[in-house]
Amino acid sequence: MLIYLRIIKESFNFAINALKNNKLRTFLSLVGVTIGIFSIIAVLAAVDSLKKEIEGSISSLDNSTIFLGRFSFGPTEVPRWKWEQFPDVTYEEYQFVKRSVPDVMAASYTLNVPSETIKYEDNSVSNVEIGAVTDEYYEIESLQIANGRFYNESESNSGSHVIVLGDEIAQTLFGSGEAAIGKKIRLYGRKFTVIGVLKKEGSGLFGGSKDTSVFLPVNVIRRIYGDSNKNLFPFIIIKPEQGVDNAEFIAMLKQKMRVHRGLKPDEIDTFFVNQLQGFADFIDNITGQMNIIGLVISGFSLLVGGFGIANIMFVSVKERTNIIGIQKSMGAKNRFILLQFLFEAIILAVIGGLIGLVLVFFGSLIASSFSGDFQFVLSPWNMFIGTAISAAIGLISGILPAISASRLDPVEAIRTGM
Repeated sequence: MLIYLRIIKESFNFAINALKNNKLRTFLSLVGVTIGIFSIIAVLAAVDSLKKEIEGSISSLDNSTIFLGRFSFGPTEVPRWKWEQFPDVTYEEYQFVKRSVPDVMAASYTLNVPSETIKYEDNSVSNVEIGAVTDEYYEIESLQIANGRFYNESESNSGSHVIVLGDEIAQTLFGSGEAAIGKKIRLYGRKFTVIGVLKKEGSGLFGGSKDTSVFLPVNVIRRIYGDSNKNLFPFIIIKPEQGVDNAEFIAMLKQKMRVHRGLKPDEIDTFFVNQLQGFADFIDNITGQMNIIGLVISGFSLLVGGFGIANIMFVSVKERTNIIGIQKSMGAKNRFILLQFLFEAIILAVIGGLIGLVLVFFGSLIASSFSGDFQFVLSPWNMFIGTAISAAIGLISGILPAISASRLDPVEAIRTGM
């Protein structure tokens, strides 16, 4: 064990001497490794950060949550021209699902409507995201109320002119969420009474924060836009009971909807059942592909860095031929010489990798400071991967020079060195 520690110590000293004595040559050789590791870890960190942001944006929803509508969240075998002709899910179908499908914990009918401007006296907020939903959406989304309350079933069914504001909307219009309760704001040319304000959430990468959103009963929007407007993209969001087998639940839901729509056995479904878990798997697949593409591109930089390490090690072997001959004449075994140069190559590569990691670390800090609430994450696992890849590059690049050094004849080596 002690001999290996001595080899590592001597290899480290040789590597440091190589850096000191041949600064330009060593620098140019390490540039490839540094850039390669920087590229790989930057890609991994960016993809991990993006994935974390997306998962965070849907974290308030249970993975078993189901979205029933005429659109698919992922790839589908149904041709585009065909699913574009599917009918929208209706409010009546939402009521049918609540009434007829067993094991439904909560269900909400939602309409995706364009952003609007909200006014209160002389204050106004533009591009406000409108959440037109029924009352059970509060339970499905696990919304957090800071002041007031969410609207109830009676207010939802009757389409009462009540509204729940996001934190940023309340702050802009009233100065505080508490002051907003009971005030009347104008939206769609109508007055709405503020009954609740959501807790501050913080902005996301895609601007999906509820701080800039408002929620109001969907039946208000139905009266304004009508039920035949093809630009509203309605969905029925369903949360099954805890412990229910999702596959069986989805099969039952499809069967009920097919019967309700009068579809024949040989006809395809005219709706899509999108499960949030499926969407999460789709995101994992996309981020996995992004990782692979980034790794392949970054691999070319590492290839250049590997050749650089191999080059400097061959030069190092030539410069130290005399020393190798003396070591072997004094009894040093081939394995000792092999490991000495192999460790030296690994140490040089790891130094380049560590420089790359440092660059990624500071790059992530700078990027995070310019991207608001979106944070770039350099995880310990990614740092370990960077170090491991650096060591692997050193091992692969140094194996041939190390073998050539270990096979030198001691007499010839001393004579050549002289």
